[in-house]
Amino acid sequence: MLDDDELQALADDIATRGQLQPIILDDQGRLLDGRNRLRACELACIEPKFSTYEGDDADGYALSINIRRRNLTKGQMAMIVAKARFVTKQSERFAAKQGDRFVAKHQSARQVSEETGLTLGRIGLANTVLQHAPDLIDPVITGALTLDEAYKTARETKAQADSVENRLARLRAEDAELADKVVEGELSLAAAWTERKERAEEEVRQRRVATQFLCEVVPPLAQARGTDTVRLYDQEFMLTGRAITSEVIDQAMEALAEMAQAWREREAA
Repeated sequence: MLDDDELQALADDIATRGQLQPIILDDQGRLLDGRNRLRACELACIEPKFSTYEGDDADGYALSINIRRRNLTKGQMAMIVAKARFVTKQSERFAAKQGDRFVAKHQSARQVSEETGLTLGRIGLANTVLQHAPDLIDPVITGALTLDEAYKTARETKAQADSVENRLARLRAEDAELADKVVEGELSLAAAWTERKERAEEEVRQRRVATQFLCEVVPPLAQARGTDTVRLYDQEFMLTGRAITSEVIDQAMEALAEMAQAWREREAA
């Protein structure tokens, strides 16, 4: 994209000599070539001349025209290539779903590199921007932002996304229910981790209470075996609300049997 001074110079030239080259559109009215000429005509208040591309590879035509302009940097060229290849791939996939044969096959990165002189590294940077910072594609193409600057932002965005994915994976390993709520949009990842922390703290509290209870109850019962504890029991010294009856003893024996079974299963695990 030309800067303001260059665009005004083009507008003045068109006003003086007329529009020498038409603006190229595809059969759907998309602009393929001539963005600067279109803006210059608007500045010069001249009705622009249009021409329709009649080939079968409009995206390839736009790519070929744009990347060979001398005023484009390597970064701009790489971004145009990445965007064009993405559009072509999407068109191929859509055509495949519709059962159609898509004529314009996308080229590999190596083929594009050989044809344009762009390094695979620059094309790779552009692909990263396309995938992780798509809002920066057009600023790079227009020259408002360099490819390196856009790549830095894209890399940071990718790192953040990777971090989110890792945190979600860890959450799923610890609590699949909360992870599902995040995926369904019922909870944010931060809120899910907060709830996970609260659940973990509650689990620790319950473990502490259960452990202390067992330590207070089971060892004394074991120590009572073979002693005169039952014979010496006297209601006069009974703790309030803790009367000992045969029913309570039966329930205690059932509880101890359940504990013994659970303990054996725990040791076998």
